[in-house]
Amino acid sequence: MVRMSAEERRESVVRAAMSEFARGGYYGTSTEAIAKRVGVSQPYLFRLFPGKQAIFLAAAERCIEDTVRTFEEAAEGLEGDAALQAMGHAYAEVIAERPERLLMQMQMYLTVGAAEEAGDREFGEVVRAGWMRLWDTVHVLLGGDGADTTAFMAKGMLINSLTAMRFPPGHRIWEGVYV
Repeated sequence: MVRMSAEERRESVVRAAMSEFARGGYYGTSTEAIAKRVGVSQPYLFRLFPGKQAIFLAAAERCIEDTVRTFEEAAEGLEGDAALQAMGHAYAEVIAERPERLLMQMQMYLTVGAAEEAGDREFGEVVRAGWMRLWDTVHVLLGGDGADTTAFMAKGMLINSLTAMRFPPGHRIWEGVYV
């Protein structure tokens, strides 16, 4: 059996955490569930990360990085409307094929709201910084047009909401979304 390095094990924890947090949210997911999914003990998990919050924030950052990479790869060599269409199509494919990515995003937003209501601003600072990286990436890929960037991100959030609520393709709610 090949031993994993600490960095490989850390990566497996982040992937497992994304899946677990996507399903159960921050407050409903135990570190025990994450450790079990990875096949490590909780004490080992805490050698890799100082606590549950650090695991969640690493998963949140990975989720954002993956979305940024999706947009960058889709828009490579394209400009304007062609880039916009390619990014939208690539994102729709990703959330259809890997719904845990969408659910993790939704959990990130919920966790920020709940944490800030309780006086904890760290979640919000990290997630907002990541979201700004995402917005800035789209902004540059769309040629620096603020209105186009806002429209793209707003439509994406609508698609996120409808998909998360499991509106089926062909439902009348989707009319006009993909125009």
